Amino acid sequence: MRRFVGFGFGPIQAGLMLYEAQASRAFDDYVVAEVDASLVDAVRSAGGAVTVNVAAADGIRQRRLEGIRIGDPAVPADRAMIVEAIRRADEMATAIPSVTFYAAGGSSSIAAMLADGVDPGRPQVLYACENNNYAAEILRGELARRAPAERLRGLALLDTVIGKMSGVIASPGEMRALGLAPLVAGGDRCVLVEEFNRILVSRVPPGWPARAIGVFEEKDDLLPFEEAKLFGHNAVHALLGYLAERRGLAAMSAIRGAPDLLATGRRAFLDESGAALVAKHAATGDPLFTPAGWRAYAEDLLVRMTNPWLADRVERIIRDPRRKLAWGDRFFGTLRVALSQGVEPRTLAHGAAAAVDYALRATTGIAATAGAARRFLLDLWKDDPDDGLRERCLSLALHSLEELAP
Repeated sequence: MRRFVGFGFGPIQAGLMLYEAQASRAFDDYVVAEVDASLVDAVRSAGGAVTVNVAAADGIRQRRLEGIRIGDPAVPADRAMIVEAIRRADEMATAIPSVTFYAAGGSSSIAAMLADGVDPGRPQVLYACENNNYAAEILRGELARRAPAERLRGLALLDTVIGKMSGVIASPGEMRALGLAPLVAGGDRCVLVEEFNRILVSRVPPGWPARAIGVFEEKDDLLPFEEAKLFGHNAVHALLGYLAERRGLAAMSAIRGAPDLLATGRRAFLDESGAALVAKHAATGDPLFTPAGWRAYAEDLLVRMTNPWLADRVERIIRDPRRKLAWGDRFFGTLRVALSQGVEPRTLAHGAAAAVDYALRATTGIAATAGAARRFLLDLWKDDPDDGLRERCLSLALHSLEELAP
């Protein structure tokens, strides 16, 4: 019997990892650990069956997943079931909000259950699906504090690059308008994911059995592709979101009716982040890091970002502006890469300025001034070392702030 074990039952676990595990037809048992007791009860009441909504280019399709055994690790009997499932697991996946939750919950934490359950005598794979370039390394560190290296020798922790857009919709009106099925029959929320499933993962160790979820693509070095997602996909997505907010647009799909805004996103994608990343990573030889490969990647993403069937809200894209404006994140991380490659990122700076203005309007109720924006950013970056580009980045952002339409 082949077994898949998931940690967390959000949209990435349900709509990607569990979905692809069942689509592979390689597993006989599916176990999920979830700390939301009401969700655990709902899935159990539904007999371990859930429905995932998949947004294609031409409409919504429903996919039913069955045979799910789910448990709350805070419940002793459920924890015992999960640990036993880990012991017999072939492939596992963490898909939780943040790597900071790996160790949360004491004996019911993911790290504690893995340390107790992994079988050193069998090769096991775990996909770390958190949005962090060092997720697998962080999880291994947590495990090393709880179990000897010998016990962990059969566990391969793989990093991932997940460009699949997804979310939970709990609005009855939206659910009706899009014809969405609830996650569980009679429930009040649904999982909606896009059809895209080209997921990149780090390689399993030499001599390891082939992974059962074969649709995922292994790469020797994920860093260039992690940068493509953060400084390409995420940066342009955020830029479009903050500029759309300034126009009063509520849905990302409304950007399709604003050709100049789409042109701005395309310019940032191709001439700035793309030009920089192609120059930086051309030596990998991967087709993505060629002008033609990057253009295809960008054009595909611009269509996907604005897919009306995905029902993506501008408010979701622009939440947490402080994180997005961090020194190494999608705006200023991209500006720094561009500048390091001799590319002038004026369009991306425009998006950064819009994000700063949004952050200050949200906290003070008034539009950002150059002085307030400078103080805000310097305070945000106070613990980050200056790599020599800080004043250049500030200058680009503050100049763009002056150009923003009121």
